[in-house]
Amino acid sequence: MFECEDKLTTRTSIQNRSATLRPRGGVRQAVITHNTMFGVIRCDRFTAEITHGFANERRFGPTVCAEPEVAFDNETTGHTAWREQKVYGGLNLCLHLPIVRTMQNNPRLTDKNALRRNRARANLTSGMFLHDAAIAEVQDRLSMVNRGFTRPAIVTGFAKPWRKCVPNVQPIPDTDVLEVEPQSHDLIIHGLGLHWADDPVGQIIQCRRALKDDGLFLAVTFGGKTLHELRASLAQAEVEITGGLSPRIAPMGEIRDLGALLQRSGLALPVADTVPLKVTYESPWALMKDLRAMGEGNALNDRIRHPTRRSVLIRASEIYVENFMENGRIPATFEMIFLTGWAPDVSQPKPLRPGSASNRLADALSTSEIKLPK
Repeated sequence: MFECEDKLTTRTSIQNRSATLRPRGGVRQAVITHNTMFGVIRCDRFTAEITHGFANERRFGPTVCAEPEVAFDNETTGHTAWREQKVYGGLNLCLHLPIVRTMQNNPRLTDKNALRRNRARANLTSGMFLHDAAIAEVQDRLSMVNRGFTRPAIVTGFAKPWRKCVPNVQPIPDTDVLEVEPQSHDLIIHGLGLHWADDPVGQIIQCRRALKDDGLFLAVTFGGKTLHELRASLAQAEVEITGGLSPRIAPMGEIRDLGALLQRSGLALPVADTVPLKVTYESPWALMKDLRAMGEGNALNDRIRHPTRRSVLIRASEIYVENFMENGRIPATFEMIFLTGWAPDVSQPKPLRPGSASNRLADALSTSEIKLPK
């Protein structure tokens, strides 16, 4: 857990419920690498503040004499109750957010640095047409809700285009730990960022806790059919030329799986629907250029870290044209999935007890009822 500053491993995390912290002899500075931590560590006469972060390194010392055992709460959900563990050797640890399990058990999907870099390169003038389409759909859905919202918030990586979605909206960055207070909003929109989340159900749970009773959660994200043409072309080209595959397009959930996340997060009256959108381009190169302008370049953590071979891209372009061209242009499918749910409240309609119906469905449909054979 503790190592010399010049002999750090790339990642260190807590796997078991308890761990022994043993700095090497003669070391005056030690480093702890953690996933999610917030609190104060007191060791002898030294106090070090640790701010929450993901895979960040925080130094504190001296630690030559410190060799305590410390028990950690190994939960993975992000509740905000303060905990204090009694630790042997005079070391006290206060946790605000629980330690997340090891990187092996919770592998990272997204390289956050690459994602921030891609979004910084996005063209907010001409590259946001998918966001504009999503905003129009969200506004249409909100117009059918017969109530007003006074404390709306939007979780997104592109605050500027999404500000026009709802008046007086509060933009919130789509970080792993959302900057929201419990029961502080009556409307939360998650705008086209859920497909980059390492823990999408955790994102929805945090939004659920930030909603007031009977508050509305509405998320729009990309579905599994998104860019299936480009995915197939790149895969075939890479297999033909290199003999292997590398991650290039983020995995995206199907509507049934994404709809189940609403129930897992505790939202009431869950609804999931999809809006397919087909965009045509002059060539695959124009599509790739547009993806860069959207800030949707490859930000997968396990992507290859060197430029793709030119021969792979050329072959992928040929396969794309051969298999998918329509009327002289190549199509690109974007499937937008909308997830809607409400924070539970006593005023909401409840399902009736099975068998309590007073009218027959056949009578309501004006048809005859056919009994199934026993």
